[in-house]
Amino acid sequence: MKETPTIAHDFGHFEGYNFRHQTAIERLLTATEVIQWDQDRYGEAEFWPAGDKREITLIFSGRNSVSASELLDLSALLEELGDDTTETYLSVYFALMVLEESLGELTAESLRDKAPRCFLGSNFTDLRREAAYELFELYYPELYMAWEAIPCDGLIFDTDRFLDSPSLNVSEVDLGGQVALLVAPW
Repeated sequence: MKETPTIAHDFGHFEGYNFRHQTAIERLLTATEVIQWDQDRYGEAEFWPAGDKREITLIFSGRNSVSASELLDLSALLEELGDDTTETYLSVYFALMVLEESLGELTAESLRDKAPRCFLGSNFTDLRREAAYELFELYYPELYMAWEAIPCDGLIFDTDRFLDSPSLNVSEVDLGGQVALLVAPW
């Protein structure tokens, strides 16, 4: 007997449309119910995130529907990574939407290699400033130390110019009650 696949992580709920009955599916489904949907028995259907798990909605944004194989690929990737934190979901989003990778081809190793630095906060203004200073210190430690050592109050570090430089790939993501700034070198 073939084992029925399941999803180990909380992907929230999904809405659906049943083509056999030409109507919306009346209840919300879990990711496991989506991958176990029997099209012969219940009819062909399409599904999309209901919005209660913002990270899943973000990962599948820009698509009309989500397939069972995509949910299984995401679940397998999260299992391989060993976690399902917000930062991990944001790294997957960055790989898919910004770097235009394929979910089925992503591995934990390739995701770690391409993962952006994730900054989380309540507003983009403060987050951009925090990220710029932290990245300035990380990428240019000698310049940062020299800049900090100068006693001139008029010397300004322009955080927006730094983040908007052609050497950085910066994405702003709204997670509802929280915002994220994803930054990676090109």
